Amino acid sequence: MSNRSLLFGAATLAGSLALSLACASPAAADSKHPCFFITQWENWHATNDHTIYIRVNLKDIYRLDLSAGSQELTWPGPYHLVNVVRGSTSICTPLDFQLAVSDSHGFYQRLIVSDVTKLTPEEIDALPRKDRP
Repeated sequence: MSNRSLLFGAATLAGSLALSLACASPAAADSKHPCFFITQWENWHATNDHTIYIRVNLKDIYRLDLSAGSQELTWPGPYHLVNVVRGSTSICTPLDFQLAVSDSHGFYQRLIVSDVTKLTPEEIDALPRKDRP
């Protein structure tokens, strides 16, 4: 076996190992964005047109910051927050959200999540009750 073939084989093995480790534990790689499954998302509340809080697993609350908000998020009425799932059902980063706000009359506006932050227990306690999901 030539040195060139051996080097290529080692590089291929190293790349495969790095890829499998990244896929096996996405939350460990970036603790700022802990993962959850979309089925664990229970409720939501928008405090303004650029901020949405979501409740996950009864006790966890995440803040979603939107790059371009929507006034419909805070208007009274039967508005729904829609998340389209494409591929994996786990949410780890802002790119995993495919959000839109919708009403019962056919209105539909896409929302772009720019940041996801899991609140600490202290931050949840500091959040006014009216703003909690």
